[in-house]
Amino acid sequence: MLRFQIEHSLRYRVAIALATFSIFIVGTLCIILYFASDNIEEAHIEQVIEMEMDHLVHRYQKHSDFISQVGSHLKSYVIHNIDDELQIPAYLRGLNAGYHRIYYSTEDFHVLVRTIDEVKFLVAYRIALHKQRLSKLRLLIILSWVAVVAIAFIVGYLLAGVLVKQVTDLAERVSLLAPGDIQIGLLTQPDMDEEVAQLARALDDYQNRIKRMLQREQEFTANISHELRTPITTILTSCELLVAAADLPVRAWHRVKMIEAAATRMGEQLQALLFLAREQALGVIETVAVAECVYDAADPLMTEITRKKLTFEVLIAPDIVLTVNRQALHTALMNLIRNAVQYTQQGYIRVEFNNQRLSISDSGIGIEPAYLPLLYERFFRGSTQGEGLGIGLAIVKRICNHYGWLIEVNSTPGHGTTFHIIFP
Repeated sequence: MLRFQIEHSLRYRVAIALATFSIFIVGTLCIILYFASDNIEEAHIEQVIEMEMDHLVHRYQKHSDFISQVGSHLKSYVIHNIDDELQIPAYLRGLNAGYHRIYYSTEDFHVLVRTIDEVKFLVAYRIALHKQRLSKLRLLIILSWVAVVAIAFIVGYLLAGVLVKQVTDLAERVSLLAPGDIQIGLLTQPDMDEEVAQLARALDDYQNRIKRMLQREQEFTANISHELRTPITTILTSCELLVAAADLPVRAWHRVKMIEAAATRMGEQLQALLFLAREQALGVIETVAVAECVYDAADPLMTEITRKKLTFEVLIAPDIVLTVNRQALHTALMNLIRNAVQYTQQGYIRVEFNNQRLSISDSGIGIEPAYLPLLYERFFRGSTQGEGLGIGLAIVKRICNHYGWLIEVNSTPGHGTTFHIIFP
């Protein structure tokens, strides 16, 4: 992740661009110097030999009996006849007038031969020192190229930091904002560059539009919540009054209880939908007895469990507690147990708790592997069996994400499903 962020940062790209520019410009200059140095050195060698030849001829013309000098690098000879030719090294014999390059053993000689009045003048120059100097020069060119590229990258990175500092400062201020903190011109600063100030103004405008949108959404959800809860409360109150009536027939009593259960479920779904829409907390954090919460969540479903003759098992000790949001845990359990009841026609529903892992298992129809990636999508239903809108698991997933719980599922088609909620 860190590597991805560095490679895609503006600061890194500016440094790379400057280093690439340096590689191209300085590299081109270094390549020219690299190859030009050879020609310059060759011209220097030829100049040395020419000067030595002129000096040799001049001395001979003034003093014809002088003895030519032979050094370790520069050798000069005056050849009058074949005997003089035989006195010089074998690799220099028989050369015609002109410029020659001779390789002898591991040595490289540049030789100039000139003939004047039947007298042959020969100058041989061993260029080993020139080669060493040329190698050092080329190494210096390459090292300079590498150093310039490294310096360009470092300077570019530091310079890019100065250039993007206003952008990073703006990003930090944006990250610290909450919707309620938004004010006109909050992000715009007087010392900003024009381009950054333009971005800040655009973000200010965008954030203000978000604020207005959130206000409208909150007003709508508050209004719809009030409008829906009022009739639900009326229905529940009426059901309580009817159930309390002494002369209510048994058949009517059961129907009232069905209406009461449906209204209660509608209220719970309304609260869950509001949680999905607004992602607000469902209550306070408190110590919750897990087994008691399981029984409370399963209580509205006991009629259906009894009708299907399912075995409902809660393998949790009464003294096991969690410090969680009770309403959130109740809502998650209610949705998971309801799904288990809907998709199980015979067998069991089992709830266990071990090592901070709450497991809800059933012996129902299971889930096809192809449906697992879509399991927590809103309104997705992997089967036509049962009732519901397909938002139960989406609500559970959103609750788990909100409170930092981890949810996992194991399922085998035809053999049941187990959901795990893992608490931190």
